[in-house]
Amino acid sequence: MNDRQYDPYAGSDPYAGEYAGEYAADQYQVVGYDEYGRPVYQQVPQAQQVQQVQQPQVPHQSQPPQQSQGYGYDPYAGGQQGQQGYEAYGGAGTSYDTTGSPYGTAAPQDTAWIPQQQPEQPAPEAAPAPAPPPRREQPGEYKTEQFSFIEEPDEESEDVIDWLKFTESRTERREEAKRRGRSRVVALVVVLALVIAGGVGYLWFAGKLPGQSGGDDGAAAASGPQKRDVIVLHLHNTKGDGTSTALLVNNATTERGATVLLPNTLAVSDDDGTPTTLGKSVDDDGSTGTREAIDTVLGTQVEGTWRLDTPYLENLVELVGNIDIDTNADVPDPKAKKKGEAPLVKKGEQQTLSGRMAVAYATYRASGEQEADQLQRFGAVMQGVLRKLSSDPQAATTTVQSLAQILDPSLEDKDLGAFLAKLADRAKGGDYKTTLLPVGQGGTLTDGAGEAVVKDVLGGAVKSPEKDAAVRVGVKNASGKKGAAQDARVSLVNGGYTFIDGGAGPAAQPASQVTYADAAKKEQATEVAKTLGLPASAVRKGSTAANADVSVVLGQDYRTR
Repeated sequence: MNDRQYDPYAGSDPYAGEYAGEYAADQYQVVGYDEYGRPVYQQVPQAQQVQQVQQPQVPHQSQPPQQSQGYGYDPYAGGQQGQQGYEAYGGAGTSYDTTGSPYGTAAPQDTAWIPQQQPEQPAPEAAPAPAPPPRREQPGEYKTEQFSFIEEPDEESEDVIDWLKFTESRTERREEAKRRGRSRVVALVVVLALVIAGGVGYLWFAGKLPGQSGGDDGAAAASGPQKRDVIVLHLHNTKGDGTSTALLVNNATTERGATVLLPNTLAVSDDDGTPTTLGKSVDDDGSTGTREAIDTVLGTQVEGTWRLDTPYLENLVELVGNIDIDTNADVPDPKAKKKGEAPLVKKGEQQTLSGRMAVAYATYRASGEQEADQLQRFGAVMQGVLRKLSSDPQAATTTVQSLAQILDPSLEDKDLGAFLAKLADRAKGGDYKTTLLPVGQGGTLTDGAGEAVVKDVLGGAVKSPEKDAAVRVGVKNASGKKGAAQDARVSLVNGGYTFIDGGAGPAAQPASQVTYADAAKKEQATEVAKTLGLPASAVRKGSTAANADVSVVLGQDYRTR
């Protein structure tokens, strides 16, 4: 049950005010509100009550409070006040109009409607309900000023906020772009510095910096022992007499390549130590004997022999797609039937040579020319072939196999292909040089040749002989006796030494000399002096031939046996 409080303004009935409608909903209808906000009722006639039962009940429209209604004295009410108070609860004074419908009006001083007899007066029209009076504040309630209200931003304020955000984000993007730009500049400077440093380092290592001195093969770019791979190449002219020999060198330390042309007049020794020439050794001793003879003379270690007959050279040039070289002479066509015909090879720069033209140029030696001239042409053809050969080991091996030639047992096709591929890479990069080994009239090395070629290119002086290898003794005859050198050769070979012919001296000298360059060779030099019958005072430390461990100069005091 709802809690109700007593209202002193509601009259004698405590429920006649706010809750009166709960008990008279079927007999009364609300027609307005008094000044305290309480409803004012009017009795509904019985005919309308019956009709309300039969039809769906709709909400009653409330009447606005009239100024004549109230709880005070109404001067216009007359003496009807007492009668209306009696008929408020359905007394006997009820009257009906001509239609039989009862009407009643509310007394101004009463809190409920009192029916009155006004048959001819129609019921008052319903008026809009007035706004309820201000509600009285109850204990424990909160006031509106105790709360804070959030003002919703309008479109203009949102636009301002969006603009500020856009401006802030754009500023941040600009700052971030500046930071990224500075980072890129710093990174670029670092990269350029590293590239420049690396390039300068490489040029310094390769001995290509301006003003940097070095040997013919750039040996100054690396110090200490160097790793070299060497093979000997013999070109046999099948349509003429003679051979041409060259050493192909790959220096893995300096990353450079070279072709060293060896004249056929180079003095070497055969298996029993007998002096001979390189050309005669190729014809008589074959590949193995010649390879060992070259090692003995130059102090090298040749790893294999490649015999290339002229038909195979022609095929090789055709396989690489012709070559382009500078020619220094007009080469006539060997098949020409008449004199005066156009030469097969013309003199000039960057002449394109086919296989037949390359063979003709490599073997050509004009009347009155030295062997060195023909060797230079042979070297130019081989360097041109290397520039056109593939740098890929597998492709180079395929080219070698396509020649269908029989190689020396010391050199397999895959080893030759890999070796030539390295040289091809050097030749294409400009790190390749062709040089001639200079020899004197007697086939011995000329002065300076040992330092420029044997030491720097071939590494003959750098490479130490094996532990059990025979000591190489270079002998120069300055005694004035023709048979002195041969006599010394026999004594040294019988003593277990390797004889290297140094030729004849320019003039006779009184005393013999035995020199050594390495202090470790002093004892060996002393033994050489004893073998030749020279006094110990003849042994001294000094320069030696580039291809010898101990050098001997026979003077007039040398006695033959």
